[in-house]
This record gives sequence, structure tokens and C-alpha cells, in this order.
Amino acid sequence: MLPKIKTSIPGPLSKKLALKLRKYESRNITFVSKGFPVFWSKAKNANIWDVDGNRYVDFTSAFGVATLGHTNPQITGDLRLQSRDLVHAMGDVHPSELKVTLCQKLSEITFEKWTRGSNSKIHGKTILCNSGFEAVEAALKTAHLLTGKKRVLAFSGSYHGLGFGALDVTGWPEFRSPFKKIIADFADFLPYPQGHHCSIGKKPTYSTNDFMNEFFKKIERLLKKSLTGAIIVEPIQGRGGEVIPPVWFLPLLRTMADKYQIPLIFDEIYTGFNRTGSFFACEDCDGQTVVPDMICLGKSLTGGLPLSACVGKAPLMDQAWPESTGEALHTSTFLGNPIACAMALKSITLHRDPVILKQIAHTAELLRDSMTKINELSFTGDVRGKGLMWGIEIVNEKGTPAPSKAVEIMMEGLQKGYILLNGGLKHNVISLSPPYNIHPQALTGFSEFLKGI
Repeated sequence: MLPKIKTSIPGPLSKKLALKLRKYESRNITFVSKGFPVFWSKAKNANIWDVDGNRYVDFTSAFGVATLGHTNPQITGDLRLQSRDLVHAMGDVHPSELKVTLCQKLSEITFEKWTRGSNSKIHGKTILCNSGFEAVEAALKTAHLLTGKKRVLAFSGSYHGLGFGALDVTGWPEFRSPFKKIIADFADFLPYPQGHHCSIGKKPTYSTNDFMNEFFKKIERLLKKSLTGAIIVEPIQGRGGEVIPPVWFLPLLRTMADKYQIPLIFDEIYTGFNRTGSFFACEDCDGQTVVPDMICLGKSLTGGLPLSACVGKAPLMDQAWPESTGEALHTSTFLGNPIACAMALKSITLHRDPVILKQIAHTAELLRDSMTKINELSFTGDVRGKGLMWGIEIVNEKGTPAPSKAVEIMMEGLQKGYILLNGGLKHNVISLSPPYNIHPQALTGFSEFLKGI
């Protein structure tokens, strides 16, 4: 359904709740201003209703979680069924059967699929976690146990979460600098290259052979020092501004990881589960799959409940981690929560359904078409994306980043009934990641909204 605004935005009840939240929540968490936020009361498909009865169209999938739509009835149906029998188990002591089934399924959709038919067929082994950053930290721990090396190669603009380990490999100075005196500082950062093959706006400069050769020299010099124990990368950067690398980037990282015998970690917490047009972003690298040593998953994995996973090649995981003797080196209270596992299993089933895959592809095509219509607006720079993940650079008359304009668009969009987010290191990118079942008229309406600014 299209937006339907009944009150001022935020409405009176949202304003009241914002004042109460400021009183009881750390003031650093939720941004509160005259025009922000609205408090949600229910959601369905691509629509959100706030506590004042206003209806919005969600262009964020609530941080990329609701790829299959908000409160997907099949997923929530399994949630209800599971909640009747078992809500919580003892994840690393006496787990539920669902944990076994989910770990097997994660192996099937990753390493078993990627190595099927090869001479080196392997399966995956999983560490289940709660939040995305925990999956990243499980991968970093695995790499350290495997290699004994401290340093990790990461990339500018990367966002892997804000736990101390994940923060160390997150390439955002604004998140790192307040804690620079106490973070371990084990990451070395290289620039994340931006390609042009998925842009429909101005062409980026990071696609030349000169840049590729210079990048190769930098990574070679770094890895030759023999201090690096892992490479971690987002196959497409999400919060960094929907940055899509050149087609040579991931294959080069795979080659270098093999050459120096260090694990390659793909953070697909945002890009996984059909967000970018393929099941995983690493499966569409110039028509080829670049296989990592570990892959971190989350967000759309369940479609709503906290659950993440670090899935690694079985031989690598076994070499890194010792057999449990009753005390797990890495675990948590809610590991393998039965309800979350049930939702994940249903979500994976739906994400592999041919009918839904066809619908996702159709929506992705419509979204791309809508992006071409706003490409020539005076305040848009590069417009880039794949599948259901797009970024619109907002620039000023000189073509330089205009973060204040991006915030203005986000705030005005809320007034018109569109849930938007801005991203990018300079905060000048309007980030779009709608549910696959967003209505075509909502896409048209959003394009018209931008044209009218």
C-alpha cells in the first residue's frame, strides 16, 4: 500500500514516546529531534504503521532484515508453532534438534553447494551467534587460532559491527576514534575499490588498470610482512554507501589469501539471502563464485529475530578450534535459540523458492528502472546498485558530497511516508534496500517524491 499520513510527523504519541525514551535510554542510542523518530506499532510486507496510525513504505527492510517482507506469514507461522513447544534451550550444553538442522542447512547452502562436483568437496561448520558483529568476531577468533597471527587486512568504509573485535576491522573513524586508546588496533586498512559496472550515474575512478596494479602492489607489500592472519571484506559495502567493487577485486583477494595461506572472510550479513540479485553476493562476481574460507551471515537469515552465523570450511574450523571438553571457548546464553532457528529454516526455504526468486528478480528490475529516472536530478551523483540494494549519492552544485541535503531528503521522505536511511562515510548516500514485495506504485511514488524536491 502507498503512504497514508493522518497526523503531523512525528505524531503526538510518537513525540510523547520520544520524550519518555530520552528519559530512560542512553541519549547516545536513538536520535531524537523535532522531526524524528516515529514509533512503529505494526508492519506488513513493505508497509509500516506508527503508533499514531500513519502508514509508511519501508525502503530499508528495517536495516536489511525484512527482505521477504515484514511479518512474513510463513515465517511468523513457524515462530508461533515453535513457541508452543520450546522457547529456549541450552545451546552449547543441551541444544534443541533445530540447531542441528540449521547447521546442516547452512552447510548445504554454502560450502557444499560451492564445492559440489569438485575434487575437493567439503562441508561447512557453523558457530551460531546472536548479532552480526558476534559472527564477525567468531570469524576473527577462528583466523587467529588457525594462523597465530595478530593482524587483519580490512578496508576503508567497511562496517562489521561495533563490538571491540568487529570495531577494530570497521573502517569508520567516527566509530573507532572515541575508543582508540583501548581498541587492540590489529587492523590494516586499504582503500575499498569502487567499480562502475553497476552504476547508472557518474563513473567512479576506481576502475582503471592503474588503480588495480597499484592496489595489487599495496596488498602484496602488506602480506609479505607475514604479520597478517586474515582478510575480511564485504563483497559489496552496505553502510559504507552501497559501494560495488570492480570484478577483479574478490578474485584478487582469493588469490592473495591462497598465496599467503591465510583465511578469506566474507561479511555477507547485509548482502546475503538474495539482497544483491544472487543468493550471496560472492556468487555473482562476473558470473563466477568466489568461495571464501568463512562467511558471516545475519539480518535476513531469520527475517526478524536475532540470529547470526559464522560458517567456515570444515577442515579449517576443525584445525582452528579444539574439541570441547565441557567448556566452549566461544559461546553465549542464547546460542541456537529454537525460535530463531525455526525462523531461519523457514527463511532459507523461502529464499530458495523459485516463485519467490522470480518475484525478487522482477522487483529488482523495477527498482533499477526507477533509479534511471532519478539519475539526472541536479543533486544526484553516482547512482549504483545490484538487485534490491541501491545507493544514491547526494551532491551539491559542485558535485561534492552534500550530507546535509541527504539528511534533508531522509527527513522530508519521512514526512511524505517513506522510511529512508542515509549512509556512506560522508553520510551523503540515500541507501535503498526495500522488501522484495514492495509495490511498483511505491517505487514510482518514491521517484516522483525525489523529482519534486
